[in-house]
Amino acid sequence: MRMIRKLMHATPRRVRPQVSPSARAGARAVLPMLLCLAGWAQAATTSGATYDPLRIDGDVPLQRLDRDVVDTGRQRTIPVRLYLAGTSDAPRPVLLFSHGLGGARSNNPYLGEHWSRRGYVVVYVQHPGSDESVWRDAAPGARRAALADAASVSSFIERVRDIPAVLDQLAAWSATPGDPLARRLDLAHVGMSGHSFGALTTQAVSGQRFIGSARFTDPRIDAALPMSPSAPRRGDAGTAFGAVTLPWMLMTGTRDVAPIGGITLESRYAVYPALPPGRKYELVLDGAEHSAFGDRPLPGDAAARNPNHHRAILALSTAFWDAWLRDDAAARAWLDDPAAVRRVLGPADRWQRK
Repeated sequence: MRMIRKLMHATPRRVRPQVSPSARAGARAVLPMLLCLAGWAQAATTSGATYDPLRIDGDVPLQRLDRDVVDTGRQRTIPVRLYLAGTSDAPRPVLLFSHGLGGARSNNPYLGEHWSRRGYVVVYVQHPGSDESVWRDAAPGARRAALADAASVSSFIERVRDIPAVLDQLAAWSATPGDPLARRLDLAHVGMSGHSFGALTTQAVSGQRFIGSARFTDPRIDAALPMSPSAPRRGDAGTAFGAVTLPWMLMTGTRDVAPIGGITLESRYAVYPALPPGRKYELVLDGAEHSAFGDRPLPGDAAARNPNHHRAILALSTAFWDAWLRDDAAARAWLDDPAAVRRVLGPADRWQRK
């Protein structure tokens, strides 16, 4: 009986599976790889969760510098406005912005203020001949005609030539000891953006081809963000945009019809499909009119402005710049995460990437 009770309470002996030496060696080799992958996944999840393109420090002092760029070869003076935030002398990536027809360097301050507080030097370029000067002194009844006359091929050529002239001058200011901009401009990382006529300018200097294989691409530009883009009136969109190699982010709206120029929604929407895959993005804001990308409504706007449109524009544009001008992996992960992007969009806004 004692023997039976002893057997009943005995601890079962564990039987180890037999593992060959080669299998044990294989497991030891794979383990570091698995740990590395787990760490990468955790880091990616953490960075995606913590990256916030809308976060800024509103207490950082903001500086605006108004200057003139003189292109002696064309005897042309180009007004610019620079936004810089903070007091650091460390060089920062540079963003150029080209205004729409009849605009000025004072337009779209919401972009300059936000981007500069995210660590960029933002340069607004004013284009004489297609800026506010063409309508300010005209009689109210003649302003529309004056603007239509300014939307010309010659104005476009002057605009695309303004961009290299501004970049040349920025390099000169950055290299001048004692200049407030000395060594503060990282011209190895340049982004280009613009709205409407400024979007055409942006497209031209960042990779679009024109009839006769004409190109105005400036090799110093590293990424482009056209707002209210459009396909060429003549020629094929695939030919115009099929060779674009830079990162491009397009922004438009479902009511984005220009009051002058007759550019249709079909023209806006034709650009993205014609771009080759790789680092290409498109945002279509539901209900956004042509003025949605600016700082004030335009005459004839049919609907009240949606306050979330600017929030979405700022979030996506900032993530785009961070991803491709700062090589920020967290920003790229955020752009590649549909759920993260949807959190800053309206329910019917459209977002795609390729």
